[in-house]
Amino acid sequence: MTQARWQALWLLHSQRRGWLARLLWPVSLIYGALIAVRRVLYQLGLKQSRHVSVPVVVIGNVVVGGAGKTPTVLSVVNHLRARGWRPGVVSRGHGRKSRQVVHVGPDTERSDSGDEPALIHLRTQVPVCVSANRLAAARALLAAHPEVDIIICDDGLQHLALHRDLQIIVFDDRGTGNGWLLPAGLLREPWPPNARTRSTDLVLHQRREDAPGSALARSPGTQVFGAVRRLADQAVGPTGEQLPLDQLRGQRLTAVAGTARPGVFFDMLRARGIEPTVEVGLPDHAALSDYAALMQDSSTTLLCTEKDAVKLFPTLIDSPVGRHPQVWAIPLEMTPDPAFFTALDERLKPLKRRT
Repeated sequence: MTQARWQALWLLHSQRRGWLARLLWPVSLIYGALIAVRRVLYQLGLKQSRHVSVPVVVIGNVVVGGAGKTPTVLSVVNHLRARGWRPGVVSRGHGRKSRQVVHVGPDTERSDSGDEPALIHLRTQVPVCVSANRLAAARALLAAHPEVDIIICDDGLQHLALHRDLQIIVFDDRGTGNGWLLPAGLLREPWPPNARTRSTDLVLHQRREDAPGSALARSPGTQVFGAVRRLADQAVGPTGEQLPLDQLRGQRLTAVAGTARPGVFFDMLRARGIEPTVEVGLPDHAALSDYAALMQDSSTTLLCTEKDAVKLFPTLIDSPVGRHPQVWAIPLEMTPDPAFFTALDERLKPLKRRT
């Protein structure tokens, strides 16, 4: 069984308390105990969360499998810039090979930066720094970019070494799945949180444009806001050219997604009236070599996510036309409720005065 098929099988079983989830449930109790011990160590001061000189906003999730952190980071960064902040982003850079602290730029190898940090830098042009140690990444970013007055930490909810001033917790249409911890369920930590052990600031519950909303368990006082995710109306080519989506209908198309849940991309294509002839799901953070066979078929048009495009597009710009398929990336747009940004601004007001 391929890695992508195993991921799909596990994600399916984590939505209900079936035989596989029940088989893994005892292991989830051990996992939960380890999480609890780690948090107690921080509460007792045996481990410490370190401050940096500017406010830190952590955007993360308590479920695994692509809940929409990157679109949220992009949306929040753009909002903060419009409000006069000068944000920078730190991230672990999942899937990268380098163990060093890396400042992400247009020429940074994807194997050094990771897919999401490369995409965030490409879309926002704000400083981005990656390291498994978010605290080290934040310090390096501020040293290189003293103009930055707020840091957005991409996917650092469980990385407690970096003190955070605000948390934004992201859910998608799966909610909390079957409600069990890993590996029996989707949860990285218990939800809803215990108010005595952690403060939850803002929750953004995303859904697809063509899917109904779902309820989400919450702690008293937790602010939960909705957001809609949809594919953009324009596909984007390797050199920035754009093509209306409706012009892709009726063509011979191959769709590829190297994401945690490739089927979501394929479903969203069909919801926009685009029916791929072939659908290829690759593992999350797939290597460039995993796309090699697809890139040899010049008779088809290849559709991919922006996350795939950060690996594919640099190889196409100088490649002779006709030796590879025409490739289009379809951006994902995420639109939060206006009340979410109002609440975000209110939470950041005292932090703005502090900087």
